[in-house]
Amino acid sequence: MAADNTKSIPQEQFLTMAGNLLYRAFLDSGRTKAKNIFKDVEAGKIVPLTNIEMEDKSTVRFDLCLDHSEYLGKINFGAFRASLKVLIASLGQTLEKKEPVKVFTEEANPNAMIFGVTGVTQEANQPNIMVLGANMSDDQPAVLLKLMYIDHEQFAVAAGDTA
Repeated sequence: MAADNTKSIPQEQFLTMAGNLLYRAFLDSGRTKAKNIFKDVEAGKIVPLTNIEMEDKSTVRFDLCLDHSEYLGKINFGAFRASLKVLIASLGQTLEKKEPVKVFTEEANPNAMIFGVTGVTQEANQPNIMVLGANMSDDQPAVLLKLMYIDHEQFAVAAGDTA
């Protein structure tokens, strides 16, 4: 994963860092702090998470945003946190099993990607699927972690189940 235009982080290390940062921000910190971060990202803000010093002593800034436009129902902190728990657990299991992670990139911007690990939850009989994306900055050592909900219908059609 590109940290800037000359350095890269191996995918396994990047996903481990991302999972740990999300865990610390929402599951390991106090509820009030986590809820305040959620309120900001739910409102469309980009929230700075931390700066990480890399092995070469360079510093990379990690920020966070949330796209909940495909969330079915009314998003709230509890539902978001449940989705995030499942996503982090799925990431951990995938990395532990050393399974390859499919990465989807934007044609127009190869620095923007979505990782093919999902966190599937159900709220009021509606499935919601959370994924982790990342956008690596071209001009500065910064990574925008993007939590996003994706349309579950695309999986039903892909599996041949149109009901």
